Amino acid sequence: MGKILRLVLLYDIHDVHRFPSVQDVVSSCRLVKCARESAGKRYGTSGTKIGNAHLKWAFSEAAVLCLRDHPAAQKYLARLEKKHDKGKALTILAQKLARAVYHMLTRKVAFDPETFFQR
Repeated sequence: MGKILRLVLLYDIHDVHRFPSVQDVVSSCRLVKCARESAGKRYGTSGTKIGNAHLKWAFSEAAVLCLRDHPAAQKYLARLEKKHDKGKALTILAQKLARAVYHMLTRKVAFDPETFFQR
C-alpha cells in the first residue's frame, strides 16, 4: 500500500477499539450487503449507503494493489473467480484485507503475506 492509502485507512478507522468485533469493521467499510428482514423472513438487501465510503474505496484499492505485488494473491483471486464473478472476488479479497487490518491494529503486529494467503 502507498502512503496516502495507509493514511486514509488510519484516519477513517481512527480508533480500532470503537469496533467491538471484526464484523463491525467489515460492515462499516460497506463490504457486506445489509439484509432487509422482518419476522424472520428475508426480503433481499437494502442500505447500500450504510457505512464509510472512504473505507470502501481504500480497501478496494488495497485489494487491487495487493494483486499487483503478490503472486499468491493472484492465485487466491483465481480460486475465488471460479466460484464467483470477478467483481465479487475482488470484494471478498477487500473483506479479507479489512479483517487483516483489524487484527493487525488490535494485536499491533505487521502484515505477514504467508499467513494471509493460507487457506
